[in-house]
Amino acid sequence: MAAFLLIAGAVAATQPMAAVRVGFDSHGVTAVAVEGLADARAGRPVTADDPVRVASISKLLTGIAVLRLVEQRRLDLDADVSTLLGYRLRNPAFPDEPITLRLLLSHRSSLTDGVDYVLPLDADLRTVLAQPAVWDSQHPPGAYFRYTNLNFPVAAAVMERATGERFDRLMRRLVLAPLKLDACYQWTTCSPRTAARAVVLYRDHQPVKDDLAGAAPACAVTPARDGSCDLASWRAGANGAIFSPQGGLRISARGLATIGRLLLGDGAVDGVRLLSRASMATLTSPLWRFDGSNGDTGGGFICSYGLAVTFTATAIRGCVDDPAGDHRPRLGHAGDAYGLRSGLWVDRARGTGVAYFATDVAQPPSGFSVTEQRLAAP
Repeated sequence: MAAFLLIAGAVAATQPMAAVRVGFDSHGVTAVAVEGLADARAGRPVTADDPVRVASISKLLTGIAVLRLVEQRRLDLDADVSTLLGYRLRNPAFPDEPITLRLLLSHRSSLTDGVDYVLPLDADLRTVLAQPAVWDSQHPPGAYFRYTNLNFPVAAAVMERATGERFDRLMRRLVLAPLKLDACYQWTTCSPRTAARAVVLYRDHQPVKDDLAGAAPACAVTPARDGSCDLASWRAGANGAIFSPQGGLRISARGLATIGRLLLGDGAVDGVRLLSRASMATLTSPLWRFDGSNGDTGGGFICSYGLAVTFTATAIRGCVDDPAGDHRPRLGHAGDAYGLRSGLWVDRARGTGVAYFATDVAQPPSGFSVTEQRLAAP
């Protein structure tokens, strides 16, 4: 608990607008600490049950849903995704190398974020993927790690084509509802009452995301190019970016702790088995580890990665991927967007974990911010 005292003694200009930390073990929540405001304009204090856009932690839940579909034999991690997409997906520089879900979820597909991956409602993903700027012309699929948000709209499109379901509803059915989580992607499957408790994201003390003024958003997704927002126009797989599978999850810190306990429970939590032990072994095994030249670590921030899972405390020169600063290996995921920094980390050897977020956090020069390190500390 002492490690949470991030605001006391800090310079006012560096204080987060809100900070929430939930510690847990396999049996349940062990500690909760909160500071600050969920909505500064309304003067509403933040709580551990308020939904917040947790950014890239969203990828971890997308990966869990993919594995559920693999268990159901609806998807194959190593199949060419072209078959389900309905068109040939290839890096133009390496036209004979297929792209698979395993490569997409582990950021080794050779896709890049060379174009804006936040696509309007009426965008055509196939057209986006045909642009040369989205491909790494120097490295073939499977050879190089490059953290790429665009991988996940492609994975979402594959999921939609395999099931015929909208990604947001699919995530609710496969992950959120079975775990009784009051959470959603892009607000579309959350109730207005849940949206009314949204944590506003701030940057430099200004609201930049989810400033909902106590009501559900009129348009929860990026509108079409003509400004319209009719979700009836959705077509399976046409635009996997609509519901932001890479960063659009709204969930509370307490809800994130449930996901962490699922990781500690080898695929089961609170009497619900969501993933088989075999799937958990796949989820918790690294697929890539930095060797000095086989990937872009983002300044040492990510040095080991699996299926939408980050592995920390990599003992390689230049790696600063140790959020707790104690050199203990953990797995989970970090989030960083719109002034928010978030994390979900579990120490499977000790059977403990932490879920946290803070808003209005300055971007650190490299690695984890001081705020994150204090929140992540055991």
